[in-house]
Amino acid sequence: MTGLKTCHRIATSERLQRVGSRPFDALFPGCEQFSEDEDNYFECVARSLNIAFNHAVGTAKMGDPADPTTVVDPQLRVKGVKGLRVVDASVMPIIPNPYIATIMIGEKAADVIKEAINRPVT
Repeated sequence: MTGLKTCHRIATSERLQRVGSRPFDALFPGCEQFSEDEDNYFECVARSLNIAFNHAVGTAKMGDPADPTTVVDPQLRVKGVKGLRVVDASVMPIIPNPYIATIMIGEKAADVIKEAINRPVT
């Protein structure tokens, strides 16, 4: 429950709201009998969402930096955050098994980072 509460606190923070983040307007279905700030509410949500997420991908969309829906550019740089890259399966839109593809993202990241600091790419 601590993790859910922390996520809720972050999602409803003034800082995220200033950049357009909006939490859900309605209470989680099946948990409406609880107030959003009660432990019982977060326990109900946790019990309702207790599912496996094998091979989760696609949470940090890669693409054109001008596209407002992208998180990283083709060089894996996080938009708006200097010096930070995403080098994992979150940049993949879909994948049945991310093992080899994740290794390849790491290889690409090594190449673009070497190129960015003017080191030979071998």
